[in-house]
Amino acid sequence: MDINCDLGESYDAFITGRDEEILDYVTSINIACGYHAGDHSIMHQTVRSAIRKNVHIGAHPGYPDREGFGRRNMAFSPAEIYDMIVYQVGALQAYVRIEEGTLHHVKPHGALYNQCANDQEKASAVVNAVYDLHPQLILYCLAGSQMAGIARDKGLQVYEEVFSDRRYHHDGTLVSRQEPNALIQTEEGMLKHVTGILTANEIFSVQSTKIKVAAHTLCIHGDGRHALDFAKKIAALRQQLH
Repeated sequence: MDINCDLGESYDAFITGRDEEILDYVTSINIACGYHAGDHSIMHQTVRSAIRKNVHIGAHPGYPDREGFGRRNMAFSPAEIYDMIVYQVGALQAYVRIEEGTLHHVKPHGALYNQCANDQEKASAVVNAVYDLHPQLILYCLAGSQMAGIARDKGLQVYEEVFSDRRYHHDGTLVSRQEPNALIQTEEGMLKHVTGILTANEIFSVQSTKIKVAAHTLCIHGDGRHALDFAKKIAALRQQLH
């Protein structure tokens, strides 16, 4: 299974040492494109580092919400969402191109990701933008979401995603970050959760029900307190199981 991490989300014009080290333990990354975090210099440097370490590069476009880190719901039309995706992904594509790399995928960020998961109009806007940018791009989206089906119908390859550090409701949706139990913050809890995903394609919800998932990629949130430790443990677990 692909292991991805959201990186390039600093506000300073350099990659943090932690970001550099995380690259040693993941197979793909999602680079912030300047709307919710990051900037032109961080994007460029993160691209260079990913190419040097042979990690797949993805664009991580979000809402224009730096104060809320892109995690606040916003009311944009499908046409506006389409333009946001093209603008942000196009910028990252340019850096990848001049470094002679390949853009592997697109993964919407935060509230944009969650709002598009099961909203047909918003999901179609994202899917159409990604397809128009390049039909060979892979779309990362919430496992079991409507967006996954819309993307496949369009002809895009899809990686359905699960999260190593988030809890789920019985319907497969993520517990809101506004809830106290939204995040998995202990190594023991994370390893139990991820082991279930890697060995049995299943998650236990906060309602104590078992959810079956058909996931292709597992996410580590790069801004999480335990991101580096979780990345190391997940990489070791993945190697042990395979």
